[in-house]
Amino acid sequence: ISRAFIYAGASSMVVSLWNINDRSSAQLMTRFYDSLIKGSDKSIALQKAKLSMIKTGNAYSHPYYWAPYIIMGKRQ
Repeated sequence: ISRAFIYAGASSMVVSLWNINDRSSAQLMTRFYDSLIKGSDKSIALQKAKLSMIKTGNAYSHPYYWAPYIIMGKRQ
């Protein structure tokens, strides 16, 4: 489905490589968009969000909950 979005004109998207818990996704995406709003490039914003998830120390700090997210398309 990611390819369809690229063909439809999306320059980039954040996608998950496997199904993920909705709550952990919400936390990661909130952190990702906070970094974007502050001016980070997409790849840096995703990296910061993942590092932030690790630092929480809760159940969602495990890589299972944040590792499958990647950026497809333009990273800047």
